[in-house]
Amino acid sequence: MNSVITIYIERWDFFKDLFVQHVALTMTAVSIITVIGITTGILMTRNRYIAGVLLAVTNFLYTIPSIALFGFLVAITGIGNKSAITALTIYGVLPIIRNTYVGIMEVDEQTIESAIGMGSTRKQLLFKIQLPLALPVIITGFRTMVIMTIALGGIASFIGAGGLGVAIWRGITTNFPQMTIAGSLLVALLAIVTDLVLGYIEKIMRKRILGSEGMGGHVHV
Repeated sequence: MNSVITIYIERWDFFKDLFVQHVALTMTAVSIITVIGITTGILMTRNRYIAGVLLAVTNFLYTIPSIALFGFLVAITGIGNKSAITALTIYGVLPIIRNTYVGIMEVDEQTIESAIGMGSTRKQLLFKIQLPLALPVIITGFRTMVIMTIALGGIASFIGAGGLGVAIWRGITTNFPQMTIAGSLLVALLAIVTDLVLGYIEKIMRKRILGSEGMGGHVHV
């Protein structure tokens, strides 16, 4: 462990640059996933058949080994961040799509009927009733997706992308385990801190929307 600390001290600029690259890479993917996932999840609530097909497709994509998917995308989009972001997006959409869909579908029918009876339009029903009530479940999916994206970002360097995976890969190829451990620890630290922050936000959301932390439920993915 002392040797790992020494590496951090001696190569601080190197790790700082990789850390910034990792955050930029994963947050770009997270932004794309969030837009695609929530939009798709909402559209799925309009048609049960389409919902079943899309869930089946995303479940299938989720079973593809990450290394295989990265390798496949290199042949299409080339080496670099483009392939990495595409792969991260494909893997990340399942939790957010599923939780958005399930969260909206689980909104109490009587609440919806009351809102319709009071003259709510379809748009008002979605944005003022369904999405707010589904938000705690959506946040759970978002939290899962973000942590998974940060972790998967660690292998993005295998196809020429930046990030902390560069340190991990360099340590493996040069038989320098301290470098591999140093890169892996920073990925783990980023994931843990992010999870704690999102967990706190989720807790606040549940209190404000559901009135109690214990109400509502998590959708496990």
